Amino acid sequence: MAKSSSRYVCQDCGGLHPKWVGKCEACGAWNTLVEEVVEAAAPKGMKPGGGRRLSFVELDGKTADTPRRVTGMGEFDRVLGGGLVAGSATLIGGDPGIGKSTVLLQAVAGLSGGSRCAYVSGEEAIDQVRMRARRLGVAGATVGLAAATNVRDIVASLEAADGPDVVVIDSIQTMYVDALDSAPGTVAQVRASAQELIRVAKRRGIALLLVGHVTKEGTIAGPRVLEHMVDTVLYFEGERGHQFRILRGVKNRFGPTDEIGVFEMTERGLVEVGNPSALFLSDRQDDVSGACVFAGMEGTRPVLVEIQALVAPSPFGTPRRAVVGWDSNRLAMVTAVLEARCGVSLAGNDVFLNVAGGLRVSEPAADLAVAAALVSSLTGVPVPKGSVVFGEIGLAAEVRAVAHAETRLKEAAKLGFTKALLPASRRKGAGPAAGGMEQVAIARLPDLVELLHDPGDDTRFGRRAVSG
Repeated sequence: MAKSSSRYVCQDCGGLHPKWVGKCEACGAWNTLVEEVVEAAAPKGMKPGGGRRLSFVELDGKTADTPRRVTGMGEFDRVLGGGLVAGSATLIGGDPGIGKSTVLLQAVAGLSGGSRCAYVSGEEAIDQVRMRARRLGVAGATVGLAAATNVRDIVASLEAADGPDVVVIDSIQTMYVDALDSAPGTVAQVRASAQELIRVAKRRGIALLLVGHVTKEGTIAGPRVLEHMVDTVLYFEGERGHQFRILRGVKNRFGPTDEIGVFEMTERGLVEVGNPSALFLSDRQDDVSGACVFAGMEGTRPVLVEIQALVAPSPFGTPRRAVVGWDSNRLAMVTAVLEARCGVSLAGNDVFLNVAGGLRVSEPAADLAVAAALVSSLTGVPVPKGSVVFGEIGLAAEVRAVAHAETRLKEAAKLGFTKALLPASRRKGAGPAAGGMEQVAIARLPDLVELLHDPGDDTRFGRRAVSG
């Protein structure tokens, strides 16, 4: 009889190690290895003629349209691509207390009118979930509620003749398969539990919604293969002390990726925000230096958001660089180009950058808006009133064109903006300005610096002169 052996699995990345070590060699995490027992099996070779021949079909064939279950929450359905698909598995992650359980309880309550819905809680008691439902005003919805963590019991309930059409598992880290010896939350249990639940959901046509914990880095805890197993991965973003919540789709096999839904956290739960641009700009002031409106794209939706910068003399030998809502490496690149190509001296100054409203911007089109906010804060000259800015900056200080320029301009014109600072290459062969907006072409970054330059104060740029 073959003997069983043990191995050590990293709980952060799923890396395998033959013996225990303090630091995982795959991801560099400390004290994350947990021992798992592996039952050895006799090796079996592939014998010829033992398989079943597959029947191949044409790529261009008739395929039925995928039916959708609409939750009634427009922002939630938008991120999913139009609603939940039967037989799909959706993973939702986010920081503790950000609103994952709240939005899912509201979603299944909206689906309960036309579908059989179930909510399985592995972290909270039934009375706790009922209290939340009463607070949200959805206690009257016909949603089956259970508190369980054994996957075998959950699968038996889903495979029943009167099983649900939509089921929420809150959360996957609390589930366990009794055939494994490891504790709930380990890599083996998370992988096995998700595999069993997804398997029955695919076979029965159940829309499965899984809640996932996140690590301190913001990624979903457990093996990375978990995100590959599901059809859709959604992340809840936003500061806990801020009322805005961003639901972002990072993977979707049934719709577009990088789509966002905007919610506002209230006493009655999450409320949809139909026009996020107007909400993000509600407290904006036009005549303040260091502030700039960026016309961005989140998936297929144009979103206008204010980018704020503060450049101040540093009292320390090493200046600070603090960023909220943007990539710190991207900020380092923009400041380096301003110093090397434009003569703007930032070496002795602290730089603080903030994306107002709690939104996280990731596209390179924000480079020009960030540069405008930095130069405006340094010179004290506000960005022209009623202006939006977008464009990508290269290392040679050239301003590159970005996609969906017309869509960005139309959204800006709809909100009353009259001027756009945009890449010069966009104007070649372009049609008339959207909504009659004035377009200021920025071919190279020094053009922007000259636009925001105070001719009466050359000392604000440092010792070097601004060069074109």
